[in-house]
Amino acid sequence: MKSGWRVAGAMAVLAACAAAQPPQRQPRKQKNEDKEPPTQTLPLLKDPPAAVAAETSKLAFHVSPLSAKGLLSPQTRDASGALMKTTRGAQIVKLRAFVAGTGDLRRVQSIVSEIFTDKKQPLPALSAIQVGALPLEGAQVVIESVSVEKKAAHPLGLVFFSGQRGGSVAEAVQRLTEKAAGAGVTAAGMLRVTCFLGSIEKPETARGEAERAFPMAALNFVQPLRAEGGSSAVCEGVGSRGRAGGEAEASAEAAAVSAPKLIFSGAQMAFGDQDGDVRLAFERLGKALESLGVSYQDVVFSSVYPLTRAAEERVGRIEGEFSARGRKAAGTTVLFEGLPSLDATMAVEIVASGR
Repeated sequence: MKSGWRVAGAMAVLAACAAAQPPQRQPRKQKNEDKEPPTQTLPLLKDPPAAVAAETSKLAFHVSPLSAKGLLSPQTRDASGALMKTTRGAQIVKLRAFVAGTGDLRRVQSIVSEIFTDKKQPLPALSAIQVGALPLEGAQVVIESVSVEKKAAHPLGLVFFSGQRGGSVAEAVQRLTEKAAGAGVTAAGMLRVTCFLGSIEKPETARGEAERAFPMAALNFVQPLRAEGGSSAVCEGVGSRGRAGGEAEASAEAAAVSAPKLIFSGAQMAFGDQDGDVRLAFERLGKALESLGVSYQDVVFSSVYPLTRAAEERVGRIEGEFSARGRKAAGTTVLFEGLPSLDATMAVEIVASGR
């Protein structure tokens, strides 16, 4: 009986102690603790400029190496990185990308904007053109660049040569060689040569012909259309001017320029198949030139990228309305497979002389 009383007494003491304990305080919630964290949004990438000016005497021309590794996006990153490495940190003012396959051409602009922004480099003017094939199986992009070096390499200026047509690569290269010699550009003075081939089946033959004629030039070969067009070729080039002359001496075949600056535009597309659609593209391009203090009177070279014969005929007719005194500038017009917009029918880009 006594042991029972002891147990009961102990339990009573424990109960009393528990009752004397102050209640546990719940930790206060921090302000806004229940709110969801704000959504993280990536900043919008900047669009490339419509046109960029650069010092004529310091320009350098390069072509990215071909790669079959991965699809369009990794190849574009690799090509851009290779050009940045080749230029050794020099400012790149113009890129022209030729894209093969079914990749979205708009990815090129996004990737270029991302890479240059990450490197804290000014964005270059950009053109992206879809072609039928490149001279390496699995390659989806090749990029040409124009950069500004620290030292002057062309004290007399540059010469831009219109695309020379031939029934073969050898014939087109020979005609380009003759035009270069006539303009005072030596074989070693040719800086870049781009050949648009009817068929890319034998790229080593094309490269061999061009290397023998222009041993120091950066070379690029593309097949503009998927449907092969035989052995025909169109080869254009840019070289270091070998003799003194006026600030801008342009003809339909070549443009020799010693003006202090050159303006490079990106490709301006036309949407629709009416004359007014093409005029609107040239008007938008004209506004880009005006922002840099030049006009169509200063254009020395144009590259036109029509997708159909009808578009080629239309732009050839309308371009004269905007050319200096109605005279067509030197340039190259070749049919291509596609453009970044499915609604586009043609695109045009220019080089202009400036001060």
